[in-house]
Amino acid sequence: MTTTKRDLRLTVLNPGGRDLEQDFSSGASPPNHDEHAPVNFHGYAACTRGIFQREVARAIDAGQPVLLLLRGDFKDTQRALVELKKRRIPVAVSLKETGLHQIAHQLSDPKRAERFRSIIEAADARLAATPEGVAFYGRDARFIPTPYPMTDARWDFSHPLGERKGIFVGTREWDVPSRNHLSALLLAANLGEPVTTFDEDPRRCRKVLSALGQPADDLRILERRLPYRAYLTEMARHKIVLQADKSAVPGQVAGDALLCRLPCVGGDGAIDRLAFPRLCGHGRSLGELRDIAMRLLGDAKFYREVIDESQQLARERLSFENVAKELTQFYASASK
Repeated sequence: MTTTKRDLRLTVLNPGGRDLEQDFSSGASPPNHDEHAPVNFHGYAACTRGIFQREVARAIDAGQPVLLLLRGDFKDTQRALVELKKRRIPVAVSLKETGLHQIAHQLSDPKRAERFRSIIEAADARLAATPEGVAFYGRDARFIPTPYPMTDARWDFSHPLGERKGIFVGTREWDVPSRNHLSALLLAANLGEPVTTFDEDPRRCRKVLSALGQPADDLRILERRLPYRAYLTEMARHKIVLQADKSAVPGQVAGDALLCRLPCVGGDGAIDRLAFPRLCGHGRSLGELRDIAMRLLGDAKFYREVIDESQQLARERLSFENVAKELTQFYASASK
């Protein structure tokens, strides 16, 4: 099967995964509680009006080029690749869990690492959702950022500037050192603004901050995960998003901030670096991030300037339209 520049509709296949199939042939749906949002790996399918599948047989029936996700122990991925190759369907592969700490954990087992190498060598192409991921696939891998529906007004969650207040801490994982969640909390707590964070153990969170002598009076803790639409609505009420993540992830927190038209300070994810080059944590100290956050909170002109800049950069590099073009070129090259 040959992929042309006009007809790419991508099947993203997560064999054995939990996400239900989703058909984007009519475009992305408006925000709702029933379907996965068209972001992360679902975004690759959505921007090409493709499908997201977990059943190999249905991916074969679709007959479209496939982005095959490596997950778990990679056995399901390997079996799926064999079946797809039998049907001569173009297949690119990508790790589903893409943070450096996640990749290190997955490839620390020799048998799994051997299986990983076998898969990437047998695939037609290798796609990395982060610049750092390229090194694990080989020099011929291609970095393509996960897209966001930047030009779809239904996915604009922004609030009027005058109604925004406080800081939204974008991380929540205490037990992953590279997330630097405590650092982000301490930084936010000392900026003189109300702070919102997620934590399923709020008592521990307050005790830790209290033990460190940090103010917690203006700390608001959300104790459970929210559906994506409700999560974006919550985030959008704030003035800035703040994190100190050094995990080299695709950057969903920054992508979420883009949909809310908010500045995202800190974080070294791919989207952080592409859309927020003056605010991201890549190569910056916590002190520098504090200064940036303080300026955003106190300088209305700089605040608006950064939002406008991030939206323009996102439309150029992260929009459905532009990422779809990149994917089309990528699969056309892989099919030659």
